[in-house]
Amino acid sequence: MSTEETNRPSDFIRAIVAEDMKTNKWGGRVVTRFPPEPNGYFHIGHAKAIWTSYSIAQEFGGEFHLRFDDTNPISEEQEFIEAIQEDFRWLGCNWGEHLYFASDYFEQMYDYAVELVQAGKAYVDDQTAEEIRENRGTLTTAGRNSPYRDRTPEENLDLFERMKTGEFPDGSRVLRAKIDMASPNLNMRDPLMYRILHASHPHRGDDWCIYPMYDWAHGLEDSIEGITHSLCSIEFENHRPLYDWFLDQLDVHHPQQIEFARYNLTYTVISKRKLRKLVEGGYVKGWDDPRLPTLRGLRRRGYAPEVIRDFAKHTGLSKYPATFDVALLEHFLRRHLNKHSPRVMAVLRPLKVVITNYPEEQVEQLEAVNNPEEPAAGTRTVPFSREIYIEGDDFMEDPPKKFYRLAPGREVRLRYAYFVTCTDVIKDDDGRVVELHCTYDPATRGGDAPDGRKVKATLHWVCAENCLPAEVRLYEHLFACENPNDVEEGADFTANLDPHSLEVLSGCRVEPSLAGAGPGYRCQFERLGYFCVDPDSSDAKLVFNRTVTLKDTWAKIQKRQQQKKK
Repeated sequence: MSTEETNRPSDFIRAIVAEDMKTNKWGGRVVTRFPPEPNGYFHIGHAKAIWTSYSIAQEFGGEFHLRFDDTNPISEEQEFIEAIQEDFRWLGCNWGEHLYFASDYFEQMYDYAVELVQAGKAYVDDQTAEEIRENRGTLTTAGRNSPYRDRTPEENLDLFERMKTGEFPDGSRVLRAKIDMASPNLNMRDPLMYRILHASHPHRGDDWCIYPMYDWAHGLEDSIEGITHSLCSIEFENHRPLYDWFLDQLDVHHPQQIEFARYNLTYTVISKRKLRKLVEGGYVKGWDDPRLPTLRGLRRRGYAPEVIRDFAKHTGLSKYPATFDVALLEHFLRRHLNKHSPRVMAVLRPLKVVITNYPEEQVEQLEAVNNPEEPAAGTRTVPFSREIYIEGDDFMEDPPKKFYRLAPGREVRLRYAYFVTCTDVIKDDDGRVVELHCTYDPATRGGDAPDGRKVKATLHWVCAENCLPAEVRLYEHLFACENPNDVEEGADFTANLDPHSLEVLSGCRVEPSLAGAGPGYRCQFERLGYFCVDPDSSDAKLVFNRTVTLKDTWAKIQKRQQQKKK
């Protein structure tokens, strides 16, 4: 067995595909696909489904198709078609020449429908949508046959052709499969195949005024493309008998459908409908808001595609729904950023420090490590002068016990620089501390004292003369509770939104090495967290989004979970 085979992730779908390869079920072929409907933007739940289908095709030397399931022109737009392709590429998926549209198969689907009509297995129904719903029955009562169910094939063919040519208004007629109105599976109770819809299509324009229903189109698209393993989320399991029925009646290629469960994340909603409500209701600032689990939002927040892929691999596949702690996702995020992010110094709430015994005109360049996790990343120089900024939270005039940072009369280390001691505190008319005066020890350059004396704190800083202005956006979870859907009766998930999920700091300062950093650039602000440059940045002012804090809570969560099991 090859190293590649032994390192392959193991799950029940891969086991099925491996067995099919062993038995030569599909002639040694593996063809998977992902069929997005272009009516919105992808989120992290989609990413797992995408990567599952794509990676399985890659691992087994197969073929992957990206196919737009564009059967509903009312909600589908070219904007989403382009955005989905962009997100696919960002995630690392390459479909090569295998880009398809369900709408390219409309002619073939229509011909298949005619075949069923001719065989007496489909009919045109004149009932209203409400009448069809009422006559469908329930889980405990059988449905009622349509009064139009026994039309002759000739009459149905004539009406179906006239539907296609645009003779009838929207909603006046539908084409239904003739199966069994008493079936215990409601999907088999004469499901709709076509509806009349006089609407322009983003890919086909005004070629059609009847459009296939999803359940009719789904299996046919896979069949036409020769898909071998049709991987779907678990809600399609009850639809599988219907897909099977259509394919069996037409006697065409029959892919193997395999379902797996979706998953949820704590403090997050993964639902296109709910995400749309957040965007359209103005609760967030667009589909790429960094608080959203959309791929665009995650990318803007500073996620790398490797993080999403690693998370997908780790959480695996199951037949049963699961909720994962968002701390696990952030664990993979920190692990990646820790290795790949250069370290820089930034001050979010600047407090001016004047080093009174430092030469007034002097600016020296100090060596700083770019990334201690990657020695090959090398070093950089940072300017140091008489006036610097430190973090406002790093000073207390009357510090409590265990506060080891700067205070009157106390000595601390400045990262990469010198030991300094606070000698004086300057306040404004309201009694607020606005400036500190300190002295430095020239013998401690680089951060160590030749006499061996120790300090209990090391502070980050930036040079006041050379630093760059910046805006920093501090993001927290969008929701204040683990399960956003846990609400009182009469309320919806928006009741759990955290009003403090975004804090914008406008007076920040960053070291000059960040000049010219473009959107998406990731770095660690030492002692503060991981950040990335936002597209709102300009030459006049950099804008940073906090990707994640430095503290990793996943280890503690795992420990609690293990203790509960004992």
